[in-house]
Amino acid sequence: MTEEELSQWSLGQDIALSKLSPETITEAIPLPTHIDSHTGHLTPIHSAATEAAEAADIYLYPWLVTGYRLNPSDAFDLFESLPLGAIDLDWLGEDVRFWSHVNRWSLDLLARRKFLPVISASDSKAIAQWQPILDSATDRARLLKFAGLMPTVCRMSGLSPLQPQKGSSIFSALFLPGRAEDLILGALGAIIDCQVRPIAQEVERKALTNVAILTPVVRMWLHGLADDAGGYIEADTEEIDTLQTSLENWMFPLQQSLVEQTLFRASFSLQPPQGKTKDWRLEYGLQAIDDPDFVVEAATIWEHPVEAFIYRERTIRYPQETLLAGLGLACKLYPLMEKSLSEASPQGGWLESGQVYEFITRVAWRFNDSGLGVILPPGLSNREGWASRLGLRIKANTPKGKTQGKIGLKSLLNFKWELAIGGQSLSKAEFDRLVAKNSPLVEVNGEWVELRERDIKAAQAFFASRKEQMNLSLEDALRLSTGDTQTIERLPVVDFEAGGKLADLLTALTDNRTIDAIATPPTFKGELRPYQARGAGWLNFLQEWGLGACLADDMGLGKTIELIAFLLHLQLQENLINPVLLVCPTSVLGNWEREVKRFGPSLNTLVHHGDKRAKGKAFPPAIKGKNLVITSYALTYRDQSELQSVKWQGVVLDEAQNIKNPEAKQSKTVKTLEADFKIALTGTPVENRLSELWSILEFLNPGYLGQRPFFQRRFAIPIEKYGDTESLQILRSLVQPFILRRLKTDKDIIQDLPEKQENNVFCSLSKEQASLYQKLVDESLSEIESSTGIQRRGMILGLLVKLKQVCNHPLLLGAKTKAKKESPTLNPSYSGKLQRLNEMLEELISEGDRALIFTQFAEWGKLLKPYLEAKLNREILFLYGGTRKLQREQMVDRFQQDPQGPPVMILSLKAGGVGLNLTRANHVFHFDRWWNPAVENQATDRVFRIGQTRNVQVHKFVCTGTLEEKIHDLIESKQALAEQVVSSGEDWLTEMDTDQLRNLLILDRSSIIEESEET
Repeated sequence: MTEEELSQWSLGQDIALSKLSPETITEAIPLPTHIDSHTGHLTPIHSAATEAAEAADIYLYPWLVTGYRLNPSDAFDLFESLPLGAIDLDWLGEDVRFWSHVNRWSLDLLARRKFLPVISASDSKAIAQWQPILDSATDRARLLKFAGLMPTVCRMSGLSPLQPQKGSSIFSALFLPGRAEDLILGALGAIIDCQVRPIAQEVERKALTNVAILTPVVRMWLHGLADDAGGYIEADTEEIDTLQTSLENWMFPLQQSLVEQTLFRASFSLQPPQGKTKDWRLEYGLQAIDDPDFVVEAATIWEHPVEAFIYRERTIRYPQETLLAGLGLACKLYPLMEKSLSEASPQGGWLESGQVYEFITRVAWRFNDSGLGVILPPGLSNREGWASRLGLRIKANTPKGKTQGKIGLKSLLNFKWELAIGGQSLSKAEFDRLVAKNSPLVEVNGEWVELRERDIKAAQAFFASRKEQMNLSLEDALRLSTGDTQTIERLPVVDFEAGGKLADLLTALTDNRTIDAIATPPTFKGELRPYQARGAGWLNFLQEWGLGACLADDMGLGKTIELIAFLLHLQLQENLINPVLLVCPTSVLGNWEREVKRFGPSLNTLVHHGDKRAKGKAFPPAIKGKNLVITSYALTYRDQSELQSVKWQGVVLDEAQNIKNPEAKQSKTVKTLEADFKIALTGTPVENRLSELWSILEFLNPGYLGQRPFFQRRFAIPIEKYGDTESLQILRSLVQPFILRRLKTDKDIIQDLPEKQENNVFCSLSKEQASLYQKLVDESLSEIESSTGIQRRGMILGLLVKLKQVCNHPLLLGAKTKAKKESPTLNPSYSGKLQRLNEMLEELISEGDRALIFTQFAEWGKLLKPYLEAKLNREILFLYGGTRKLQREQMVDRFQQDPQGPPVMILSLKAGGVGLNLTRANHVFHFDRWWNPAVENQATDRVFRIGQTRNVQVHKFVCTGTLEEKIHDLIESKQALAEQVVSSGEDWLTEMDTDQLRNLLILDRSSIIEESEET
C-alpha cells in the first residue's frame, strides 16, 4: 500500500508510521494488455509479433512505487480499522479495499474454525503453520468470486519482466506471480496463521503435559504452531516425512479442497414423490461451483470413465473421482445413504417423508458446509425466507373518507387479512385439512412447502382469539413495506398489499421525487428554483399527513428559503392558524430574522431572545397573532414552561444536529414540545454515529425507530461495527420517507444552481464582545468629538479597526478581557462568528469540500490556524504577507494538487486577495469585511475563475447589531452605486459627523448572545 493511503488511516490506530520503513519497488505499468488465464502472462494487445508491437509503439514502462510492506499482524490490524460499508473510502486504492474484504472473510473462517495445522517440508527444514480450509460450498464459490474481482494491481507487485528480444526495447510479455486464487489463499493463510498462533500457545502448554506419549518431532511441531518466530522445525528428514504422512492421512477427506480447487462438486438433488409413490428421490450428480444451475447427472458421469470430458461446452476434470469422493464424504455425514452406494454406478437413493424432513433440517446444511451441493424443491430451498411459510397476507388502505390529512404514524388503517402458504390463500377449513395430515411437508397446488409446528400453533391461537379486530397503523404499514417488520402476532407476514390512497402515500414516501412542487407563493419575494419548490412541496406533503420531515439538503442549496416558502404556502392556504416555533443556534438568530424579512415579509415574526423577552404569563399574549417565533436551543431549556404552555402549529429545528446527543437538556426539551407538524433542517443528519440519526427521527416521529437500546442492538452495532449491509438497507428504507437529501453534485440539482452564490451570514456578539465593543465606542466618541482634521480621521479609522477586531474575537484586540484571562487560545463561546465558522467548516469538510478564509488581520490568522487544526484534526494552511515566495508557491501547490492536502487555507486579504489560482476550493469565507465590494470580489475570484468546475459559495460574515450590520445594509441599499460610494475603501466613513458616527457605531443590545449553547 502507498504511503498516502496508510498515513490517512494511521492516526489513532495501532500501526504507527514511525515503526515502518517505506520501500521502493519496481512495477511494470503496461499500455493496453491481455492476461492469459492459463499461463499468467501479460502481453500487450495487438502485439502478436515483435514487429507488430514495434509498429504499434506499445511499451511496458517500469514504474517506481514507494509504499509500506506490512507483516500479516499489522495488515490485519489495519484492515480491521477500516469500517467497510459504513463510510466512503474512495480515497483508498482498490487493492487495499480488495484485501480488506479478504481480511473480513478470514474473520468468518476463524469464527467457524475453518483452519487446520499443517507442515510444509523442504530438505531438512520444515515449517509448522496454520492453513485455511475452504471445504464448504459457500467458501469455494466465494474464492472463485474473489478471484474474478481481484484488481490487476494486486498482481503487479514485485514483478520480474522478461528480457526484451535482442535488438528491441519492447517487452514481449510480463510474468505475473501466480493465479489469483493462489494469492488469495496465501493472504488468508498468512492472516489466519498470525491470529491462531497466540491461541495455540495455550493449547501447546496443555499438550506438552503429556510429553511421555509425544515424539520429539511432534513436540517441535506443536511448539512451532505457537511460535511467533516463524514456526521452523529442525529434524531429520525421515522424522519430518513420517509426521507429514500422518498429517496427510488425518486430513485425507479434506485433501481435495486443500490441494486442488476443482470447479465441480458432488451434488444431491431432492425430488418430490411422483405418481402413487410416497417416497422421495435423492439424485446424485456433479454441480458447477460458479453456476449452481449447471448440474451433470450421475448416469452421464458413469458413462465417461475419462480424465476429462466436455459437457455443454464446459470441461470437467476427473468427473468420476470427484463424484466418488463426494459420495464417500456424504455417506459419513449421512449414513442412510450407504445402501444406495452398494450399486456399481450409484445414481441416487430413496427417502421416506420423515427422513426427507430430517435431511432438509439437519443434513443439508452439513453437506453445504462440507463442500457438497444440495438442490431442494423451490418451496423448500429457502427455509430462512418468509415466502413459502405459513403466514398472513394483508391488504390495507386508509380509513374511508380519510383520503388525506393528519392521520399520523399511529393512526389506524382499514385492512383485511387471510392465511396463506406457498403463495396460496387458505381458508380455515383448508388449514385444518393440512394440519390433519400431521406431516411437516405438505403439497399446496403442486408445490411442496414446510408446515412448521410453531407456525401452526401461532395460527391456531390467531383463529382462537378472533384477530379480525386487531389493529394496523400507518407505522406498521411502513415497516411491512420496507421489510423491517416480518411478523404480526407471531405469524410471518408473507405478503403485504397497500391499496388506494395508502398505496399512493407509500409510493410518494419511498420516492420523494414523485411529490409535486408548490407554486411560488405570490408573497414570496424572490424566485424559487425547481428543486427548492419541490423541497417546499415535500414539506407540505408530509405535514398534510401529520408526519415529521428532515430536510437534509447540502449546505448552500437553500433550506432556509424552502422553509419560508412552505410557511408562506400555508399562510396562502389559510392553514397557518397557530404560530410556528423555530429553534436555531444563537449564532444564526439574526440571520433567520433577516432572511424572513427579506423573502417572507408577510410572516409576522417574533424573536424570543434577550433580557426583554416575554416570560411566564406574559409569553402567550406576546406571541398571539404571530406566524413565526424564533428562539435558540439554550432557551428551550431555560424557558421550557413558557414554550410548553403554547399550542404550536409546528416546531422547526435548524441545524438539527444540535440534538444529536439525546441525553442533552436541549434535546430532551425540544422533544416534549407538542405540534401538528415537526421539521428538522440539517446538512449533516449523521456526523459520527447512527445514534445521532435516531435522536433526530425520535424528535420528528417518536417511537418510529424504537427505543434507543433497541436501535443500538438492531441497527447501530451491526452497521457501525460489523458493516451489516442488510441492516443498513433496512434502515435506509425506514428513514428514506422522512429525509430529503439533495447534493450539489446531483445533476438534477446542479443545473439549477448559479455559478456563484453569495450568502450573508449574520452572527451575534457574545457578552464579552458586546462589553468591549460598548466600552470602545463610549471612550472613543468623546475623544473624536473634540478632534479635527487628519487627527480625527485617524482616530475614526483606528476605532473602526478595533471594533472589527472585537467582532472577530476579543482576544484579537489584546485587551485584558475575561477571554484572555481564562485561556491563551481561542474560546469559541466568546465569538459568535467563530461559533458559526466551526459549524460550517465541519459540515463542508464532511462533504469533501474545500474552503478559503479571508481576513484583514494577519494576527487573526495566526490565532485561527492552530485553533482550527485542533478543532478539525486537520492541517490548516495560512498565507500572509510574511510568507516567503517559495513557501507561498509550495502552499498553493499543495492546496491545488494534493488530493489528501489540507482542506482549508487562511489568507490575509492583502497577501492572498490577488494573483492566486485556488480553484480546488468551492467555498470562500470573508470572516471580516473590507466594505469594498471590488476588493472582496477580487479575493473571491481566487476561486471563481477559469478552471473552476464546481459551483462557488461565498459566505460573508456580519455581526448583527454592530457597525458591520449597518454598513452592510448601507452597501446593500446602494448596490448600484457601491463602487462610487465605497471605492476608496473605508475612508468615506471618516467624513461622517459625530452624530452620524454615533448612530453607526451604537450597539443593538438585543443582538447579544446571552446564554451559552449546550452541545
